[in-house]
Amino acid sequence: MKTLNDRIAASGSAVEMLLHAQTGRYQFPVPPEFSNWIEEQRAWREGAALMDQSWHMTDLYLGGPDALRLLSDIAVNSFKGFGRNKAKQIVCVSHEGYVIGDAILFGLEDDLFNVVGRPVLANWVQFHAETGGYDVTVERDERTLDNPDRPRKTYRYEVQGPRALEILNAVNQGGPLVTKFFNMGEITIDGCHARTLSHGMGGAEGLEIWGPAADGPRVHAALMRAGAAHGLRQVGARAYSTAAAESGWVPSPLPAIYEGEAMRPYRDWLGANSFEARGSLGGSWRPDRIEGYYFTPWDLDYGRLVRFDHDFIGRAALERMAAGPHRQKVTLVWNRDDVLGVFGGMMDDGDLPAKYMEMPAAHYATHPYDTVLCDDRPAGVSISPVFSANERAWISLAILDAEAAARGEVTVIWGEPDGGTRKPNVERHRQVRLRATVHPWPIHEAARTHYRRQV
Repeated sequence: MKTLNDRIAASGSAVEMLLHAQTGRYQFPVPPEFSNWIEEQRAWREGAALMDQSWHMTDLYLGGPDALRLLSDIAVNSFKGFGRNKAKQIVCVSHEGYVIGDAILFGLEDDLFNVVGRPVLANWVQFHAETGGYDVTVERDERTLDNPDRPRKTYRYEVQGPRALEILNAVNQGGPLVTKFFNMGEITIDGCHARTLSHGMGGAEGLEIWGPAADGPRVHAALMRAGAAHGLRQVGARAYSTAAAESGWVPSPLPAIYEGEAMRPYRDWLGANSFEARGSLGGSWRPDRIEGYYFTPWDLDYGRLVRFDHDFIGRAALERMAAGPHRQKVTLVWNRDDVLGVFGGMMDDGDLPAKYMEMPAAHYATHPYDTVLCDDRPAGVSISPVFSANERAWISLAILDAEAAARGEVTVIWGEPDGGTRKPNVERHRQVRLRATVHPWPIHEAARTHYRRQV
């Protein structure tokens, strides 16, 4: 097998390929814990947290005179005024208007951009760079999981929490920090020049910092020294894997590429061992066709990013969708007694126990989708269940129809049908129903009201 299409054909269908894939959740190649995951979670809400993002994301550098035109041709976003020291969440959709993926786009220069995130968007951008006749250059810096023997080009640290700016101001050897939301700036730490992106978690200001990989250890040491007086905690993989659910970001929508003639050339371009070919689907959601796993931009609350001021792949489909109706993204808080029943059932004799809920992140596949019911009818999907020490509750994100979102209480079906799939990390289990209440996203009020208001 050489291509994604080859792997789909060998499996019988894309759904069969993904349901029984031998891969598990998305990996964060940092230590699981530096202290303990509970206090590491609390750090971004109560104090300060240092997250090492140097390893788990793919960086794609796109340069040249046609670089911005290429991005505009494939993304729903407007690029008016975009250039050096600007950043945005870039979203791309299929010809039918369903989300392929999102990533953070950094304007390093007016004609040099960096796409940072899971490999999905990097692959989509590179495909068009190589096949679309654009005058561009492409350089990939692979995530460590895909290229473990090659050093990364840059380090990338994130300092977040209510005390983050105290630490960053303490180490800053340059001018005032740029803290306007999603704007870029510069910082010098222990003589090492770096660039910054302003965004936050937990309702507080924070910065993402990156520079040459060789400077990483020196910058890290300086941050830890300054942070000692401010309660700075390093965040390990266990706590980090829960951050998306708290912040309201759906980290792994299934890319809308697995069917249709329009996507066939792309599936022939993607390798049989690409991220898209090796990902896994998990959970109780079982639509009749793979399109049932796809999301529109409005499902993920990206409708606010869609701009019809330019031509782009999927524009006509989105224009037809724009008037709605649209599903809503929400946070679910799972019923305490029902969750305790899952754990208690593991110690009962007799029937199979429910699917184990690993703490603090219970998503066991690359793309976790669980059925949500309202009055016993399918009403949407639940994604990325985690335990939040900050909320002292199990929570998940969900995409619900308007009636279910307004109802206030729904039911999540936890566990896979028929005892589970052939994924090696899925033990034999039975499905159970868990009640859940509907809340806004992000669940933390300060994050919800202040996240995009940083100045």
